[in-house]
Amino acid sequence: MMFVVLGNTEVSLIPGISIAGATAELTKLTPPADAEYLFYERPKIIDTIPVTPEGHPTPAIITKAAKELANFPIIVVRGGTYLAPLVPHVHISSYVGRDFRKEKALPETREIIDRASLFGEELNKLNLGEVVIGESTPGGTTTAQAVLWALGYDAKTSSASLDNPQPLKEKVIAEGFKRAGIKEGELKDKPLTALEEFGDPMMATVVGIARGFKGRVILAGGTQMLAVAALLRAMGGELERFTIVTTKWVIKDKSSTFKETAEGLGVEYQYANLDFSKSKFKGLRDYERGYVKEGVGAGGAAWLALKRGFTERDIERKVEELYEKLTKNL
Repeated sequence: MMFVVLGNTEVSLIPGISIAGATAELTKLTPPADAEYLFYERPKIIDTIPVTPEGHPTPAIITKAAKELANFPIIVVRGGTYLAPLVPHVHISSYVGRDFRKEKALPETREIIDRASLFGEELNKLNLGEVVIGESTPGGTTTAQAVLWALGYDAKTSSASLDNPQPLKEKVIAEGFKRAGIKEGELKDKPLTALEEFGDPMMATVVGIARGFKGRVILAGGTQMLAVAALLRAMGGELERFTIVTTKWVIKDKSSTFKETAEGLGVEYQYANLDFSKSKFKGLRDYERGYVKEGVGAGGAAWLALKRGFTERDIERKVEELYEKLTKNL
């Protein structure tokens, strides 16, 4: 079973931080629109699929392709968003992460974790051996990097942009640390404080589900899931039952420290080796140049399809088919 956890943070509204939407303001709609696209030909909440300012399609197109091929169930979880998705979903909270330069990011951390843990505990009754958890959280790589730094990891997170805005991320994080009165690594033994000060509702929700559920957990995402793993480890969790599954584009991203941080954490990782270099669509070919990279559990969804006997080429062809439908409906 796969879950896609939706989250929003005001950090995505900082100009230049996130391109998970055509404009900063539209990033408020990206998580519910991503979720809706998994079930419909187009989102309901907005009459277009989420794209970057340059027009690159949401990675939800990969998740949708894998889902349609392999027919595995996806449950949408509202971790904390501006608006609810117009699809059946599990409601954990409607709290949106604050801009941590100005105030605590998530004062509701414990409440969200408690609710999500309760949900995870109920999943144990379904006799599931493992669950896959993906996410859609614009601005989430910045909150993830802030949490990783607060916990003492010298990490650099990825970006959906070709040019990772690391200088801007670091400036924003420095302002947040100054506001909170802490230095890097100062919260290594206080993971809940790190999450309250700098995190987002997606992280709190995934941590809660992962703590409540006792089976194997596939953290389907890129560098944001490293922050989740770091929080779980700091909270006393054993990382042996966790695996991060992502895409090759995250692994190849020289602007991030995915491999180094994963190895430092001691968390296993795998990746889907999708290739759009020969696609007839520029929006997909640009994935090979470093745009988008991951999101909406794309790597984990592809991994599920591969487990069910499909190939990377099967997934690529299905993505092409879905993209062609979208271009015809524009």
